[in-house]
Amino acid sequence: MECRDVPAETLYDVLHDIEYRKKWDSNVIETFDIARLTVNADVGYYSWRCPKPLKNRDVITLRSWLPMGTDYIIMNYSVKHPKYPPRKDLVRAVSIQTGYLIQSTGPKSCVITYLAQVDPKGSLPKWVVNKSSQFLAPKAMKKMYKACVKYPEWKQKHQPHFKPWLHPEQSPLPSLALSELSVQHADSLENIDESTVAESREERVGGAGGEGSDDDTSLT
Repeated sequence: MECRDVPAETLYDVLHDIEYRKKWDSNVIETFDIARLTVNADVGYYSWRCPKPLKNRDVITLRSWLPMGTDYIIMNYSVKHPKYPPRKDLVRAVSIQTGYLIQSTGPKSCVITYLAQVDPKGSLPKWVVNKSSQFLAPKAMKKMYKACVKYPEWKQKHQPHFKPWLHPEQSPLPSLALSELSVQHADSLENIDESTVAESREERVGGAGGEGSDDDTSLT
């Protein structure tokens, strides 16, 4: 996606800023950072709403990031954390490899490439797969772009100098040894069968879970 009027560094900040994500990401249920591994790697939790009547999902990921001049990369994959096992009210999904490549194309423009190789678990019905590939990812990117345009104004009112992803000494997270984590493989998780779930009328008209709406979330 080409992002006009959005510098690469702004998009990089938006993808990192967890407090801002709670404002613009209408699908998020809960998200928080758990611990840091190095100055450019941490582990965190994210849960999100799925189209009704599917079960909502969550994930624990190890994320790493790297500025490369005027370009940036952020990558993550699923891990097991002993204090955050799968919950009964959510389906634990697996990020096999997910990330963003942000490439600057000028002082106020950039291009973002989004990669998502994810096993959502469950035997999902065909309509969910179709909706995800055709509608949800493009809508998510569009929503992200709108959030980037509004971020500088929002950040000025919310700890403007607090950016631990750029300044590791600001991070309040406890340290965690890599040995306490292990890779989360999809085949070790319960496979909940959702293959017979029918698409509801609400989903057909695009009204559930926020995915079908282009309304701006309040970012004040």
